[in-house]
Amino acid sequence: MIDRNDVTELGEGLLDGDALVLALSRRFRTTVQDAVVGDRTYSIFKPANADDLIKEEDFVKDERLPYWADVWPSSIILAGKLLELRGKGGSALELGCGVGLSTLAATSAGFDVLSTDYYEDALDVTRANVFRNLGKVGRTRLVDWRHLPADLGAFDLVFASDVLYEKEYAELLPGILDRVLAGDGIALIADPGRVAAPIFLEGCDAKGLTVRDKETRPFAAGEIRQQIDIYRIGRAG
Repeated sequence: MIDRNDVTELGEGLLDGDALVLALSRRFRTTVQDAVVGDRTYSIFKPANADDLIKEEDFVKDERLPYWADVWPSSIILAGKLLELRGKGGSALELGCGVGLSTLAATSAGFDVLSTDYYEDALDVTRANVFRNLGKVGRTRLVDWRHLPADLGAFDLVFASDVLYEKEYAELLPGILDRVLAGDGIALIADPGRVAAPIFLEGCDAKGLTVRDKETRPFAAGEIRQQIDIYRIGRAG
């Protein structure tokens, strides 16, 4: 988490986004990775090595590991899908924003995005990337899926990428979608075939949510080859 005193000490005249980038560079080793999404290239400011962020106290508390700190194939594929949409100022919520790539795409598509994550550092990095790429102030909020804030609200679009890697998350996500999807809202969930995906789909059915369609898109980069499923989910009926 960024020490707000660090930001203040960086000097007057700096925009908040500039100060945040500098403060993050103080917090851990950083790098910049280009993420190509369709005909766009986003410059992703991120930790140089996720292993640097591992904290024993986080793992002991709830087995948290800093998976958020990488650009995952599912986030690239989801970002491409989001860029095909027309947000027109509609409200959007990202569950597990990580370094913010999918948030960037949804914002570029015209949505008013609230980015959420379980790590304060992820929220800071996402805000930095929204500022660096789009010149905007990103909206973020710390959210624990096990204790969802009652005032989070309802959204036209909810999206998440590669969040079904634990059975617990697959079980929690349907209930979260039921709470945060507007009546005619749509959720886009990108998944690379995690073993817990069927649990998530069963949970959606139990909550009165239905898979409107499932699209599979290929991802290829170097030696990495994946098939990414994008589930489009809405309320039944």
